[in-house]
Amino acid sequence: MNLEELKKLAARGESERLEFKRSTGQRSEAAKTVCAMLNGLGGLVLMGVSDKGDVLGQMVTSKTLEDIAIELRRISPPAFPEMEVVTIGDEKSVIALRVNGEKGTYAYDGRPYLRYGSTTQIMPREEYESRLLDRLHNTHRWENKPVPEGITIHDLDEEEIHLTLRKAVDIGRIEEPKNLDTESILVGLGLIYENKLLQAAVALYGKDKKLFSLYPQCSIRLARFRGNSRLSDFADNRQYWGNAFDLMRRAESFLLDHIPIAGVVVDGKMRRKDYPMYPPRGIREAVANAICHRDYTNHGGAVGLAMYNDHLEVINPGSFHFGLTPEKLAKPHQSKPWNPLIAEVFYRAGIIEKWGTGTLNIIDFCKSNENPPPKWEEQDGSVIVTFFPSHALEKIDLKKAKVESQLESQLESQLESQLESQSLQQKILTLLENKGTLSKSEIAKILGQKVISGQLHLVLKNLLKQGLIEYTIPSKPTSRLQKYRISPKPSSI
Repeated sequence: MNLEELKKLAARGESERLEFKRSTGQRSEAAKTVCAMLNGLGGLVLMGVSDKGDVLGQMVTSKTLEDIAIELRRISPPAFPEMEVVTIGDEKSVIALRVNGEKGTYAYDGRPYLRYGSTTQIMPREEYESRLLDRLHNTHRWENKPVPEGITIHDLDEEEIHLTLRKAVDIGRIEEPKNLDTESILVGLGLIYENKLLQAAVALYGKDKKLFSLYPQCSIRLARFRGNSRLSDFADNRQYWGNAFDLMRRAESFLLDHIPIAGVVVDGKMRRKDYPMYPPRGIREAVANAICHRDYTNHGGAVGLAMYNDHLEVINPGSFHFGLTPEKLAKPHQSKPWNPLIAEVFYRAGIIEKWGTGTLNIIDFCKSNENPPPKWEEQDGSVIVTFFPSHALEKIDLKKAKVESQLESQLESQLESQLESQSLQQKILTLLENKGTLSKSEIAKILGQKVISGQLHLVLKNLLKQGLIEYTIPSKPTSRLQKYRISPKPSSI
């Protein structure tokens, strides 16, 4: 870095990734900032620049640099930011510490720090514990711990295990193994390690009811509320315990029972297109993701699916990990499943696709079904994905309303026409009773019609058919002299 570059940096002002210290007399505060940047996005600490961005500099000796190095050794685990001395003239220099961000769990004097804008603050305990858990996750996961003594392969659903193998082979996600016994399949799926059955196997294939007391969290809650919140009454409320594959089937069955499906005939094509209120494939993906990413250490937790009048939620007990945020889920991102063993089996069985595409698939399924984009959020110790009703239903409702309105108008028009016919019929009968006989043109003239109307033709024809009137010359119905008269009433005996 040269002086010109240094001045440009100082002119920017302090930020999340840039910090100024007037001199090395503030090296303890500078070390805290280095710690915070290690736990964040990294950055640059300039010692010899005022808070206002004035490049002041200071005398820098080997003792100065040694004092800074000693201060940085108070950071654990050990970190080694790059140190550079930038000469500014008059035997003064600015010391620059370049820090690579690792989103880690670094601490200075036993306390972890984070950057919040241009300030350095102590990291909240919850954040530190979450990061520490992420760091230890590879070797200390719930799913890769051995099952308690007494649980064996016979407590698992062996039929489901063999079905997984068959599906995986059929779709090309596993090669046909030489040994087809249940134990060999579990070893191939990574669910037996060093001759020990792992807890992931129970979550995936547990069957025996005795497992419930040890693994109550292997369950799903399904609810249909009558209103828009959990304060509403239940229209349906179910809870099931079982293995991951069974829970998936339970969720799919619940969706079939409760998701309305509207259909519309595609214009110009002799076919019908169905629009479910929510995209079944998107919800299925969300439930599968919840099973793969949930926190199984929470024995009171359960995957949930809650349907309301105006939205649907899939609830995953746990939190966002590995730096994921709702914003990142809506874009291409690297996936690190919280339970990679369970996720890998789901992938091989064809339930989920390539890691990292699940949330993008959900967004695509919503788009193709004309649903608004889903929403992810962390709430009350759970990650919730919310689906909203399809816009297609609104269009179909409008179309139905338009058709109903047209039918109603047609019916009203028909009714008006009938009333007019009845009125005209009564007028003609009254005229014939008073005049005796009248021709069609005479009737039209009296009624004020310049030309004989089609309605008059129909009414006269109908009166003849009913026998209420008759021709005066029955033998010559088309004669120009033809007239109409009231039919004589049958004489009573």
